Parts: sequence; structure tokens; C-alpha cells
Amino acid sequence: MSVRIPSVEYGVLSPMLIVFGAAVAGVLVEAFLPRRHRYRVQLMLSIGAMIPALVAVIVLAGTRQIAVGGAVAVDGPTLLLQGTVVLIGLLAVLLIAERDSSGGLGGFTPQASAAPGSAVQLAASRAGVSQTEVFPLTMFAVGGMLLFPAANDLLTMFVALEVFSLPLYLLCGLARHRRVLSQEAALKYFLLGAFSSAIFLYGSAMLYGGAGTLSLAGIGDAVSAGSVNMSMTLVGTGLLAVGVLFKVGAVPFHSWIPDVYQGAPTAIAAFMAAATKIAAFGAMLRIFYVALPGIRDDWRPVLWAIVILTVLAGSIMVVTQTDVKRMLAYSAVAQVGFILMGVVAANSTGLSSTLVYLVAYGFSALGAFAILTLVRAPGGEEDAELARWAGLGRRAPLLGGLFSVFLLSFAGIPLTSGFVAKFAVFKAAGEGGAIPLVIIGVFGSAVAAFVYARVILLMFFVTPHPDGPQVAAPSSLTAAAILVGVAATVVLGVMPQPLLDLANNAGAFLR
Repeated sequence: MSVRIPSVEYGVLSPMLIVFGAAVAGVLVEAFLPRRHRYRVQLMLSIGAMIPALVAVIVLAGTRQIAVGGAVAVDGPTLLLQGTVVLIGLLAVLLIAERDSSGGLGGFTPQASAAPGSAVQLAASRAGVSQTEVFPLTMFAVGGMLLFPAANDLLTMFVALEVFSLPLYLLCGLARHRRVLSQEAALKYFLLGAFSSAIFLYGSAMLYGGAGTLSLAGIGDAVSAGSVNMSMTLVGTGLLAVGVLFKVGAVPFHSWIPDVYQGAPTAIAAFMAAATKIAAFGAMLRIFYVALPGIRDDWRPVLWAIVILTVLAGSIMVVTQTDVKRMLAYSAVAQVGFILMGVVAANSTGLSSTLVYLVAYGFSALGAFAILTLVRAPGGEEDAELARWAGLGRRAPLLGGLFSVFLLSFAGIPLTSGFVAKFAVFKAAGEGGAIPLVIIGVFGSAVAAFVYARVILLMFFVTPHPDGPQVAAPSSLTAAAILVGVAATVVLGVMPQPLLDLANNAGAFLR
């Protein structure tokens, strides 16, 4: 009996191969290169891989091809998501590469373990010693995120899920100034993530038992033909949904988000808030739109309930937060509810509107977290206590103004990308017969807008806190990340048509 070996279409896989190649090269750099040279080489390697990967995505525009024996599907939605992930990953690398006075990277713990001010630590600082392994870990995470929305069968999807999840578990536990909190957050994320991965895998097994195949298109054909075990298929659908809903942070699978975002290094929190959602929603769209459109009447009511819970819980919990980082975390939960409206629409407009929202939110989220890295207490640690931000806009008008732009975008105020994104998903949900969800969404937006307006008033119209935080002068790396985030938020809000056309022209998922 001969085994048919699938062909590997290297051209259509080039964005992923470039990123994975850089990740492997980064591991070799950590193993063989002297410490004093690693930072520069790792930074050049990471940026030098992201840019060609982005070029490869652009070159592949218009490609619709099944690759690696049906395991990977490269189509319009996949390429749009991959291009966004690469851009977000590039900006995240710039934030991670930011070095502090002790030689640490982006809030990560330096490798040299010594007392502050000791000869060992001062020597380490002069040598630029730092945990440069964060670069290959980030590249592996980006590679997994590129594969996740492109996976065309459940086994490949599970592999991609683990490839980008495992590096994130490690990265979340490396915060420099909050080591205990960071490691607790990493452990919580790891345990809950392991459970969700196991549930995802069990759901895949149930779908295989019900449809007789792991291929998403094969499952869709079997469901349409009525040749599936419906009980196993429905159970598998529910378990699979739990796995991806955990990754996007939908209620009631959101409990890890505020703790992990608060404990993780801010650069990694920014990366997770933006890129993880893009990849996970891409996979979710492919599952529901390719494999399970034939039973949409069964999964749509469940997602309706998830949307209502997520929008209301996220918007209301934002009101009670006294920490800026946790406020942004619950804001991310609320945004998940809005994005899910596009998924629930279950039509072509829903697909394109979800893509628009993911692009718009990705840049705004990363920019907002990037600004947090510049607000520091007198001891040099990041200061996210909301009460201490009183009058921050008076002392640093530019920083306060930029942060206000991101908050207004989260609230969906016109002339920001958030307004365009929310309008798109509300329109798609309305066309899909989900008018009650639109009403809930408008209510949730109004509640969240009150909170964001309160923060803006606190920064600009309240007497400055006597012991308030200081604003660090951004380096060129951090400034570039923030400026790109602001530019995307404003330009996509003022001139949204190119993004809308790009999402509409992306077409449907390839089967």
C-alpha cells in the first residue's frame, strides 16, 4: 500500500515560512552567539523577517489556493488577516525591543540576577545583557498566528493553536517589576489555556466521529448532505466553540484576560490584545463559515447569548476599574462582543465587517498599551493606577491627546476607526436579522463611552495628582509603534473606504 505524500507549495506558504525560519534562527543565535551581541542580531533578525513576510503577503494578493494536501487554505480573508498580524507583530517587536536603564527589554526581567546597583548588574547594563530569547518566542507566536486562520483542517488548526499559545505562556511570566504577579498570571493563563486546548481537541474528535473527516470543507459537505451523526456534530461544535471563545476572551471564558494583561509585560499585553484576537477570530470565522454553515440555526442562538453577555459584562465591568491596564482588558472583552456580531450575522457582510473590525481594533489596542509603557512612577515602574493619572494630560498634553484618540476609538466616536468598525458590524448584524443585538451593542457602547469620557476628563480637567506619574520620553522604537497606531486609527476613521473595499474584495473563504 503506497502512501501519497502531499506536495508543499512553498510560494503560498512563504509568509509563514519566513517567520518560522527567523524564529528557528533566533534560537540558534541564543545558543551560540555571545550575549553582548544578541540584542542587535535578534532585533535585526526579527524586523528583517517581518518586512519580507509582509511583502510576501502583498505579493500573494488575489491568491486562492489549497496547499499541503488540503491542510492550509490561502484566500482573501486569510491574507488580509495575515498581513494585519505581521504588521501588529512588527510593532510589538519594536515595543519589546525597548531597553531600560538596567538592560531589560520591554519590561522583561534581565538575565543577570544581581542586587540593584551591584557591580554585576552595572556590568550587565553596560553590556546590554537582557532576555533576548523573547524575540524568537515572539516570532514563533506570530508564525502560529499566521497559520491559525489559514488552517483548513482541525488537526492543523490545533497545532497552530499550540504553536502560538505556548510562547505566550512563557512571555506572560517575564515581567520585570512585577515578577510574582506576572508569574501568577502566566500560570493562570497556562492552566486555563491547557484546559481550553484539551476541550478544542476533544471537540475536533467529536466532529471527526460525527462527520468522518477533519477537513473543514469535508465537514461542511457532510453536514449539507445530511450524512453526519448530528448528536456528535453538535457536541463537537459546542466544544470547539469553547476553545476559540476562550482565546478571544468572550464571556464566560474571559476571566483570565484582566489578570493576564495586568501581570504580563505591557508589550506582550499589547501584542496579545491585538494579534491573538485577529488570529483566533480568523479561525472562528473559518470554522463557522466553512465547516458549519449547514447548522447555523443550531449555533447562532448560542452565539447570540454569548454576544449579549460579553457586551454587557465587558461594558459594565469597565466602569468599576481603578487600574488603566485592567480597564483596557475589560474594554477588550467588550470589543469581543461587538466583533462576534459580525460572526453571528453568518453572511458575506458579516465576514467583511468582522475583518474591518479586527484591523481597526488591532492598531488601536496596540497603541493604547504602548502609551502605558511611557507612564512611570518615580521608581521607574509603570504606573497604571487610574487615580494617579489625574492631570496627566496637563503635564503631557501630547501623550494625553494620543491616549484620548484611542479611547474615543474604543467608544466608537465618529472620525475614528472604531466608529467605522462598529457601524459595519451593526449593519451586518441588522442584515442578518439580529436587530436585538444591535440595540444591546448601542447600549454597551454608550456605557463604555461614559467611562472613556471620564478618563479623558480626569487627565485634562482635574488638578494633577501631587505624586503623579512621570512621562518618559519615548525612544524612536516606541514612538514609531504609537504613531503607526494613531495614524491607522485616525486615517481609517476619516478615510475608511480603502479598508472597506479591501475587506469586501477579500471574498469568501476557500472551500
